Amino acid sequence: MVEWSPTTHRSRAGKTKTMSTGTLFDKVWDAHTVGTLPSGQTQLFIGLHLIHEVTSPQAFAMLRERNLTVLFPDRTVATVDHIVPTDNLARPLADSIAEDMMQALEQNCKENNITFYNVGSGNQGIVHVIAPEQGLTQPGMTIACGDSHTATHGAFGAIAFGIGTSQVRDVLASQTLALAKLKVRKIEVNGTLKPGVYAKDVILHIIRKLGVKGGVGYAYEFAGTTFEQMSMEERMTVCNMAIEGGARCGYVNPDQVTFDYLKGRDFAPKAAEWDKAVAWWNNIRSDADAVYDDVIVFDAATIAPTVTWGITPGQGIAVNESVPTPDEMPVDERAIAEEAYQYMDLQPGKPVQGTKVDVCFIGSCTNGRISDLREAAKFAQGRHVAAGIKAFVVPGSERVKKQAEAEGLHDIFVEAGFEWREPGCSMCLAMNPDKLQGRQLSASSSNRNFKGRQGSSSGRTLLMSPAMVVAAAVTGQVTDVRELI
Repeated sequence: MVEWSPTTHRSRAGKTKTMSTGTLFDKVWDAHTVGTLPSGQTQLFIGLHLIHEVTSPQAFAMLRERNLTVLFPDRTVATVDHIVPTDNLARPLADSIAEDMMQALEQNCKENNITFYNVGSGNQGIVHVIAPEQGLTQPGMTIACGDSHTATHGAFGAIAFGIGTSQVRDVLASQTLALAKLKVRKIEVNGTLKPGVYAKDVILHIIRKLGVKGGVGYAYEFAGTTFEQMSMEERMTVCNMAIEGGARCGYVNPDQVTFDYLKGRDFAPKAAEWDKAVAWWNNIRSDADAVYDDVIVFDAATIAPTVTWGITPGQGIAVNESVPTPDEMPVDERAIAEEAYQYMDLQPGKPVQGTKVDVCFIGSCTNGRISDLREAAKFAQGRHVAAGIKAFVVPGSERVKKQAEAEGLHDIFVEAGFEWREPGCSMCLAMNPDKLQGRQLSASSSNRNFKGRQGSSSGRTLLMSPAMVVAAAVTGQVTDVRELI
């Protein structure tokens, strides 16, 4: 399950490759290249394959149709997250389709000897939360999962791709993917973030400035002193949303912060193997003289608590700004802005602060980790959810839930009027009972604000940090969290 080597990598073709120079992306890509296909694409070996109940049933069915087996079951790890209820976990699940998907994953994992973290195992949770917390995610790996936000794992210096169902089949059958090599854009953010400004604000700011299509064809390397100061969980938040900026993946070079996070975890190298691993992980960092296809620099001091106002993650503004007017935007963005005004019922030129909300959600693979809950609890303590507001907290995994309860965080949330739920994807995409109703407006710590994203075809979503969600919950409206500090 763990794939690393101190100086070389041996591909399935049997050729030993010396570590290349350049960016981390180049080094990891070259080390995992099996060959070049007639199409010009690279056949890339995948070190870790993560699967869940939504995109895997069809892939396993395709294997059976072709009389194929899973080539390396020890490199695949499964969990359930998307369709799992966060209130009542009694089996069979009330939703018969969800129950069928659960049973399919259970059976497919059993038949193919795949490690499966089911509900109640102590290790179940959102796939992009459980792999890092167990040390499955490591620097220098190639990682794939049938989920858009697989870029999360790039926080460790891995190259991680979200893939479709047919590609899930390909990885199960061959442990490889056919991919075109990406360009690399270095995004530097330098300086110290101001109080009330978080990793979520950093990535929303980047996407706002570069656009939701700005990263198409690129891998994003996040660098600079701001990222160096971030914890691993903060880096995961940033990399998680690289896909929302159009990038195929995003990563941070591994450093001492990475190593300190990994050491002692379930699947991390042990004893002498640890020292060898760290030496190799340091070697895959981008070289000081690496050449990038593009470099963009931001100043952390200019980033404020950020909230989306529209229907794409790129339609975001500082909480103390007004919804932009059409004449403030590039011509090619005005049509979707008009669509957003109508859908969101927000007026151009009007402040976003003070917008009334109905539902407040803390969770998701972006912001459902223990550090997110700790920070949110700081603002919930001693306050109470405003009348008429539905507010709930969904831990990212069973381990996160256990840790939060050991620290008493759940008591803080419950006393403040939040519901404390079981782990799962919950209202991030609402493939479970956690859904918006009608035209409800949600303050959400998740990653997408598309039309209908949170379960109602007319429901509306404002993306923000967990701390900002708490501020909205206790005031009943979009509020600058800095006012609560």
